[in-house]
Amino acid sequence: MSDSATRSLPVLSLRAAEIASAAAQKKAREIGIDFNIAIVDSTLHLLHFIRQPTAKLTSISIAMDKAFTAAGHKQPTSAYKSPNFLPGGPAYGIHNSNGGRFMLIGGGVPIKLDGVVVGAVGVSTGTPAQDEEVATAGVKAVEEWVKKRQGAKL
Repeated sequence: MSDSATRSLPVLSLRAAEIASAAAQKKAREIGIDFNIAIVDSTLHLLHFIRQPTAKLTSISIAMDKAFTAAGHKQPTSAYKSPNFLPGGPAYGIHNSNGGRFMLIGGGVPIKLDGVVVGAVGVSTGTPAQDEEVATAGVKAVEEWVKKRQGAKL
């Protein structure tokens, strides 16, 4: 237990969000679909967003909310595809929480550095599996960037 009235909270930097976005956009080009790509920091606030030219307009807020959910609950949104979240399940209705922002659709992936969630990538327009693939590419790019920077300091 700490005697301090405050604590430090690691947050994703804009540079890291740009790296995540660039990698996600690259993966989107490989798949051949335009996506909405949102990156939030650990405070759940939007840090970076891009809508590729033909991405669905109705998916803009979905991408943002996937990132919000992944960072806030510290796990991928794909974790919510179990029967627990369907009608009759013990967690049914959670999607109505947080002003309706809680997403149960795959495509939101937290960014963890040293075991701490510092942000998340949320992607929408493709299938949930495609969205998650694009988001994961962004997360991995940040992890690799951090490893390279840490290696350079040794």
